[in-house]
Amino acid sequence: MEKQPERTYSILVQGKDTDHRLDLFLASKTPDLTRSRIQNLIRDGLVQVNGRPRKPGYRLRAGDQVLFTVPPPRAYRIEPEPVDFSILFEDSSLLVLNKPPGLVVHPAPGHPSGTLVHGLLARCRDLSGIGGTLRPGIVHRLDKDTSGLIVVAKNDVVHCRLSNQFSEGLVKKQYLALVIGCPDRSQGTIEVAISRHPKRRKEMAPVPTGGRQALTYWEKIRNFGEFYSLLRVSPKTGRTHQIRVHLAHLGYPIAGDTVYGKGRERRRKRISDRKDMPPIRRQMLHAHILGFHHPESGRYCQFEAPLPPDMKEILTSLDRAFPHQQKGRNSPTGAESPLAFS
Repeated sequence: MEKQPERTYSILVQGKDTDHRLDLFLASKTPDLTRSRIQNLIRDGLVQVNGRPRKPGYRLRAGDQVLFTVPPPRAYRIEPEPVDFSILFEDSSLLVLNKPPGLVVHPAPGHPSGTLVHGLLARCRDLSGIGGTLRPGIVHRLDKDTSGLIVVAKNDVVHCRLSNQFSEGLVKKQYLALVIGCPDRSQGTIEVAISRHPKRRKEMAPVPTGGRQALTYWEKIRNFGEFYSLLRVSPKTGRTHQIRVHLAHLGYPIAGDTVYGKGRERRRKRISDRKDMPPIRRQMLHAHILGFHHPESGRYCQFEAPLPPDMKEILTSLDRAFPHQQKGRNSPTGAESPLAFS
């Protein structure tokens, strides 16, 4: 990555900007910096009004001379590493990638290296800085064992605009989930609040009161006997473990989910014991479609990620074992095989 220069701004406050907050004024003059970034610069003493440092809430007066410096982004403390993932789209603002199962998104206790962020630092050559550091902006995350699409920002403004689209429910997110059991309906809605589990603090749990509201739509694509069903799932909110918690609450946990599918594995034991059935070693959840408005051009973009090999193999085996099972509406055309998604 090329070293970026220090930037210095000198702005004379006009009469129309009288009584504006200092941080809001600077945010309107420098659209490539977020308000939080500007507030940090002010607190670090890098912004002066008439030669004196001021607080973010300082009220400007006509004739004030504002001088502030934006230092070059600091190097990220994490060393870049080669990490395997495929990039589906990239421009100067963002990139969209297909995360393989088993890859942790961000460094955390127990995962100090080999994460998606390590790999992005090795492959992104035009990062302009997120929060003052040269690093990729992770806008949303997938669990370690969930595969599929992730969008990553390359600068503060793009990160902020994408985050707003996610928080306002403007992003299209569609997953494919292989669940244990067969819903008797073709589609449904799950609207149940989610909170941290009262005893197992690493887990989430549905709660009747309190918690954060969560909404998930689901649609059955097809079932495989009484053992499994393939669902199309669209979360409208973005709570931690939302799809996994909601489907388990519905009574159809994701196959291979050892956290929220406990006690349900007997329901599929007979079919999983078949010699021609490959073992399920992780939760069968794949972020299949991701759509959003490009934060720079405003153009709507939509991406699709092919099924990972392990999920494709399991669905192929189930398709062979149950070739004439019920299909949900809007099933794939032609042979109506789950491999139509691959």
